[in-house]
Amino acid sequence: MSKENITFRIDSDRKAALDAIAAGINRDRNYVLNEAVAAYLEIYQWQIEEIQKGIAEANAEDFASDEEVKATFARLTNAY
Repeated sequence: MSKENITFRIDSDRKAALDAIAAGINRDRNYVLNEAVAAYLEIYQWQIEEIQKGIAEANAEDFASDEEVKATFARLTNAY
């Protein structure tokens, strides 16, 4: 995988926090930033995929029946 440089501005407090994390795990700031970006992308790519699946289901009129909704609600509320 090729690597590219990217530049952006960050608050000095956040930069200091990144540096502290990097020092705490004996890594450099670049490593911490790459890990953070990877985690961010994983979360939001998953979210976008799930939204797109939901839209496709809605467009196909694939909705839960009243009985399915009631059963799920009962299962979730009885668990606590």
